[in-house]
Amino acid sequence: MLKAQNKLLIAGPAGALETIVVSPSGQANGIAVICHPNPLQGGTNTNKVVQTAAKALSQLGYVCYCPNLRGVGASEGQHDHGLGEVDDVLAVVAHARAQQGDLPLALAGFSFGGFVAARVRAVIEADKLLLMGVAVGKYAIPTPAVPNDTLVIHGEEDEVIPLSAVLDWARPQDLPVLVFPGAGHFFHGKLIKLAQMIQRCW
Repeated sequence: MLKAQNKLLIAGPAGALETIVVSPSGQANGIAVICHPNPLQGGTNTNKVVQTAAKALSQLGYVCYCPNLRGVGASEGQHDHGLGEVDDVLAVVAHARAQQGDLPLALAGFSFGGFVAARVRAVIEADKLLLMGVAVGKYAIPTPAVPNDTLVIHGEEDEVIPLSAVLDWARPQDLPVLVFPGAGHFFHGKLIKLAQMIQRCW
C-alpha cells in the first residue's frame, strides 16, 4: 500500500463512493481517476495494478483518486456492468476538480476499469488516458474508440482478455498497443516494470 493516502466518501448518483486519495510527490500538477477491475471477480480500489498506477502517477505530481464504484466495498448502490459506473466516475471527477481546481485530468483503468475509463473519455474531455489490460469484448456495450495518444498496455499472455482482441479493437483506430512479453492479465512479477513504463511513456 501507499503511504501518502487517505480515504473519503464522495457523493455519487447511487450513493456514497468509498475513495482512496493518493497525494502527489511535491506540488499537484494534475488529477488522475483510476478505475478498478471487475468487482464480480473481486476487483476493488486496492487492486495491485490500480495501486501501482496510482503510485506511478502520484510520483509525477498527480492527485490520484481511486474509487470503489457502485456496490463495491463501502460504496452504495449496485454493480451496473459499466453503465452507471460512468456516472460514478463523472461524480469523482467533479469532486476532484472542486477540491483541486482546474488541473489537467487523466483517466485510467485496469480491465473492467479500463472499459469504464474509455467510456468516460467518450463523454468528457481529458488530457490523458491510460488503459491497462482493458476489457475489450467482454460486455454487451462495445469499448469505444479512444484518442490516438492513449497509453494502452497489455500482457502478451493475458488469459482474461486475449491480446488478439485488443489488437482487433486497436487496429481500425491505428492505435499503438504496448505489449509486455510474458505478462498475464494481472501483470504478476511485472508491476515494477509497469510503473516504470507508465512514467516513461507519460
